[in-house]
Amino acid sequence: MSDAGIGMCTGVPDSLLKQICSCITEKACGDNHIIAANEGAAVGLAIGSYMATGKPAMLYMQNSGLGNIINPLLSLADPKVYSIPMLLMIGWRGEPGVKDEPQHVKQGEVTLKMLEAMGVPYQILPNCDEDAQQVMRQMVKMAVDLNKPTALVVRKNTFEKYQTQEPEKSEAKLSLKREQALSIILDEIDAEDVVVSTTGMISREIFEYREKNQQGHAQDFLTVGGMGHCSQIALGVALSNKNKKVYCIDGDGAVIMHMGSLGISGQYQGGNLIHFVLNNGKHDSVGGQSTVGFDIDVPAIAKACGYKEAVSVDTEEAIRQEIRRIKNLGEAALLEVRVLPGARSDLGRPTTTPIENKKSFMAHVMS
Repeated sequence: MSDAGIGMCTGVPDSLLKQICSCITEKACGDNHIIAANEGAAVGLAIGSYMATGKPAMLYMQNSGLGNIINPLLSLADPKVYSIPMLLMIGWRGEPGVKDEPQHVKQGEVTLKMLEAMGVPYQILPNCDEDAQQVMRQMVKMAVDLNKPTALVVRKNTFEKYQTQEPEKSEAKLSLKREQALSIILDEIDAEDVVVSTTGMISREIFEYREKNQQGHAQDFLTVGGMGHCSQIALGVALSNKNKKVYCIDGDGAVIMHMGSLGISGQYQGGNLIHFVLNNGKHDSVGGQSTVGFDIDVPAIAKACGYKEAVSVDTEEAIRQEIRRIKNLGEAALLEVRVLPGARSDLGRPTTTPIENKKSFMAHVMS
């Protein structure tokens, strides 16, 4: 990448790109690497960096992130507007013919068509070093020559494992793992209540909790895709059925990705929505890259957005105490739960389909 003339690297981590993302995180110098809040914001960073240095940036993302870049890519970077060169590196989840999770299937089918429709030239990144270097140079040169974005599409297992050199960092005082914290939270939620959970490990762990305890899954809406949007799904449920108490179980990366939603949820005064943010300072579902979750004050941001109650906890006793205190306040409330990063290596995935989940959840909500 450096040899090809790339300047800044930015983007949102992806499981297919986690090895290269780990390498970039350790080897990029200073401000030359920024993990962005979302993929659209990464386009903005790339534009600013190019205008300050004359070097094109590289943006990494999962193909689901293409939706977030359409507006800034076409209304800013396109040759018909500011004509900004940059290189996109896109993890091809749901590639046709390759088994993947349901939320990636449609995106995988249309990935190349989306690039073609946006007028973004692309190549599949070869998994041979020499060929990959040649293709990298070609696509960077094309971006510079044409003053427009180009793309590398990355198939599953393209990158070999990268051995991280730096030790894992986390807040030393933390003792609870996310799965433990989830068990505590779910223990405090009544059977008639509603749970809306964010994409990734959190929804998988909730599903496993129900299986372990031989409970049904109708109470839970598992937002298996659409990172950052579960809080507004939960708000939509809460607004439309005020007889149900709605618990949104969110993650730090998802909240940061679409933080503006806090301002909307914070204005809701219905009193039947409680927002949890399980904060481990990591993009845990796609490789464990850092977020700024531990560097910002989530409760203070929530209060500034209108939440009447917003506190941070990190122990079982505090979690139970705060849930029991805020669940009947009748005001917009947020509970940040700081937890350790990581998940079980044998963590399973939901065995029900998204359609089955939707139907059973709707029957529960409307009962």
